[in-house]
Amino acid sequence: MNIMVAVDANWAIGYQNKLLVRIPNDHKRMREQTTGKVIVMGRRTLESFPQGQPLKNRTNIVLTTDKNYSVNGATVVHSIDELKEELKQYDSEDIYVFGGESVYRQLLDLCDTAYVTKINFSYQADTYFPNLDENDDWELVSESEEQTYFDLEYAFLEYKRKK
Repeated sequence: MNIMVAVDANWAIGYQNKLLVRIPNDHKRMREQTTGKVIVMGRRTLESFPQGQPLKNRTNIVLTTDKNYSVNGATVVHSIDELKEELKQYDSEDIYVFGGESVYRQLLDLCDTAYVTKINFSYQADTYFPNLDENDDWELVSESEEQTYFDLEYAFLEYKRKK
């Protein structure tokens, strides 16, 4: 499985259930990489999407403890065990974890690749992704040239779980 995340200089990912910043090139990369694939997210992450709707042309799976939650266009599961069972029908390489913080933390150990957009700025934040640079299980295997969006500098990083 894969993880896709945009983090700031402190590995922050959000504030008050919103992304820290929207970078069009990051969204384009995410669309190109995940179209036709499976994306896994928590309920609040889905609700942060435009109109709170699942992304088109993907299999959307939402993990929530809310037993009454349902949304058109997505499969809803209520536990990690139920999620693992649901994911058995898909090729692991086609599964992308989209967040938020709790879902990332619960699924990180099941993932082999992390696609990280690292923004060279520190935002006010209340949610974080585990710092892969400080995790001995992960290694940085590629880094794009520095990109810019207005005055923001960022890079696309790829981490692999060490065998």
